Amino acid sequence: MSDLVGRSAAELAEMVRDGGVTAVDVTRAHLDRITATNGAINSIVDVFPEESLEDAEKVDRIRAEGGDPGPMAGVPVTIKCLADQVGHATTNGLKLQKDLIATEDTPVVSNLRKAGAVIVGRTNTPAFSLRWFTRNDLHGQTLNPRDTSLTPGGSSGGASASVAAGQCAVGHGTDIAGSIRYPAYACGLHGLRPTIGRVPAHNFSAQDRFFGAQMMACHGPIAREMKDIALSFAAMAAPDVRDPVYNPVPLAGPDYPKRVALTHAPGGMPVVPGVTAALEDAAARLRDAGWEVDEVEGPPAREAAEINSILWAGDGSMIREIFEREGDADALFIIKQLHRHAGPVDFDRLMKAGQARMGILREWQMFMDRYPVILCPSSGQLPFPQQMDVASEDAFDEVFEAQLLQRAIPALGLPGLAVSTGFAGSAPVGVQLVAQRFREDILIAAGTDIEARGPVPAICTP
Repeated sequence: MSDLVGRSAAELAEMVRDGGVTAVDVTRAHLDRITATNGAINSIVDVFPEESLEDAEKVDRIRAEGGDPGPMAGVPVTIKCLADQVGHATTNGLKLQKDLIATEDTPVVSNLRKAGAVIVGRTNTPAFSLRWFTRNDLHGQTLNPRDTSLTPGGSSGGASASVAAGQCAVGHGTDIAGSIRYPAYACGLHGLRPTIGRVPAHNFSAQDRFFGAQMMACHGPIAREMKDIALSFAAMAAPDVRDPVYNPVPLAGPDYPKRVALTHAPGGMPVVPGVTAALEDAAARLRDAGWEVDEVEGPPAREAAEINSILWAGDGSMIREIFEREGDADALFIIKQLHRHAGPVDFDRLMKAGQARMGILREWQMFMDRYPVILCPSSGQLPFPQQMDVASEDAFDEVFEAQLLQRAIPALGLPGLAVSTGFAGSAPVGVQLVAQRFREDILIAAGTDIEARGPVPAICTP
């Protein structure tokens, strides 16, 4: 294995910008790593070596001619297969979309290219990007390189597995109910769900999304080091007028008190001892870094999670016929369970959910005015066994309850950061940080302090 594999994105970019190594060399090393490992975990479902090397050559040519190759010069990244990338199928894990070839990059892909990143592959997702597990009838199942008996997470499970296996330095993911934060947690990585409107995005291969997704879905990075989260997030968040929701808010906000609210079991959710221990560990690291940490009851989480379910079910009802045409057994089972939990969703219920959302968000904002960071579980359980959610209705309910905060945060449009803290036995474990809208800088600062006082996630060979 090349010694370029496993280095941070920040280090690789600096080496390429300084001329210590070429972007072509970095790309070749990671393409070789994909060849060596992908057969074991099926994280990347579309590899295009010639195109990747041509893009790397462009980076090297810009540098050789005295230009600026970008802050992510030569950094190998992967793109989730639900995002438009010119010349490639935007499958979203669907047989129905296997020939849906993008003719224009989605803004987040454009921004990564402008920053000098090199795309080395497209990563797997469950059908419709619907689950906290990653399997579909088109591309198959993705395994967790740290422990193949555990889920790699979902829906950005391919992205998290590719980063953990050293196939790339940064994985692009999306999050509507935990699809960045949970895969990062399950694979022992960091993952940032930005504020809604922070990272521009739109798939030109499809119609605009329905109301729920517009309010909750966003794009963000998964990485092994916090400095790489910061680097790639800044690149992804560059302006693009093609997204009418985009907000040109500065990446750094005003000064804030270093005060943290430690909330062990938001909404009364069950939390296993391994997760509780990770929360206490993270709190101790933050105290050591000069943060004041108070153990308090947080703002209403269960009510926010219920709104997520209503919005998700409302969107799902609009495309029910497509679920049936695709015929993916996992997706059909999951959408049935989601509708069971949401209950009947009609116009009246959607309107009342939107009304309730404002009051809940107000409570969260008032709470975070005193506590700029909320320290809470990523999941109430350690990473789930593979395919647990489709084993039975009872198993789904157990998974669904454990993901209370994965569901609550998107309903409010807030940013969340999954921070790896190490392992509980052989299973990866970590914590979640939440902040006010557009204060990703606070999350990254707190995450960096946690990371600096514990083990930094490393790559593994599946």
